[in-house]
Amino acid sequence: MSRPRFDAPIADQPPDSDRLTDYDELHLIHYLILLDAERDGVAWQEVAREALGIDPAQEPGRAWRAHETHLARAKWMANSGWRQLLRRGGPGDAPGGDAD
Repeated sequence: MSRPRFDAPIADQPPDSDRLTDYDELHLIHYLILLDAERDGVAWQEVAREALGIDPAQEPGRAWRAHETHLARAKWMANSGWRQLLRRGGPGDAPGGDAD
């Protein structure tokens, strides 16, 4: 699996899966930033620009969709995806067994 990287390319939307993906592991940093920003009341436009690298002034629809879908995935990770990550031993580790 992939190690988290802030400079990893951001897709327009993350995977829609009930399984932990390489994309999820690669973007754990982004997911944490999104969750922290929501908690702190940071405007989605600022988060899209600074964390996702999408300029909402240039591409408002794309920026909003990327923010909303990545935030939803971050919440999934916080609520259930983390269990799969722990079963693997953490980001970047090889799978250690069956991941639910």
